[in-house]
Amino acid sequence: MQKHKTIIRLNSIKKIYRMGQEKIIALKDINLKFEANKIYCIIGTSGSGKSTLLNLLAGLEKPTSGQILFNEKIRLDKFNENKLAEFRKRYIGFVFQSYNLFPTMSALENVCMPLIFSGVKKKIRMAKAKEMLKLVGLENRLNHKPNQMSGGQQQRVSIARAFVNNPKVIFADEPTGNLDTKTTFEMMDLITGIAKKNNQTLIIVTHDLEISDYANVIIHIRDGNVDKIENKK
Repeated sequence: MQKHKTIIRLNSIKKIYRMGQEKIIALKDINLKFEANKIYCIIGTSGSGKSTLLNLLAGLEKPTSGQILFNEKIRLDKFNENKLAEFRKRYIGFVFQSYNLFPTMSALENVCMPLIFSGVKKKIRMAKAKEMLKLVGLENRLNHKPNQMSGGQQQRVSIARAFVNNPKVIFADEPTGNLDTKTTFEMMDLITGIAKKNNQTLIIVTHDLEISDYANVIIHIRDGNVDKIENKK
């Protein structure tokens, strides 16, 4: 039986936001581990703390207290903003609900962006971006801008961009929230298929129970706590 190594571990994580005199406790005492090459789904209603959890896992925010370990040795909670940015650039890919594409850039240019930030030479990054767009079925849309594409096509560009740098972990934040049912399943098949093929860890945040069918592990978040964990397969 294959043993999966732990890629992200949270120890006694708390996150408190201050708004004037008021304290809002977003996460209360989270202890979790995420193993490499698995698909996770973090489920919760609006305000449950699931998006805050994703932001901490991805190095977009820092916890109020507790430890975040990457590969069991890198302490993300100790990083400053520059180090966190470098970490995200090197290890993390993102798929967003709203696609977050640059409107004035073509599909090819959008997918090239992570490679530009990583200092990849133009010839190589263009080849990689074309390869990814072909993989997501958009080889005939390379020069189209976002406003010339459907929502499903824009999300395919977003997926190609997330995977182009071959990151260790991909975070998908409500990745199908703006899509119809048919396109939702197409996108989920695509995201999970690429992650499995490349032995990547995929962490999906959603309120949609149907999306959880794709996961190996389902983590239910309620009122800033882990309510329950389901190990499916």
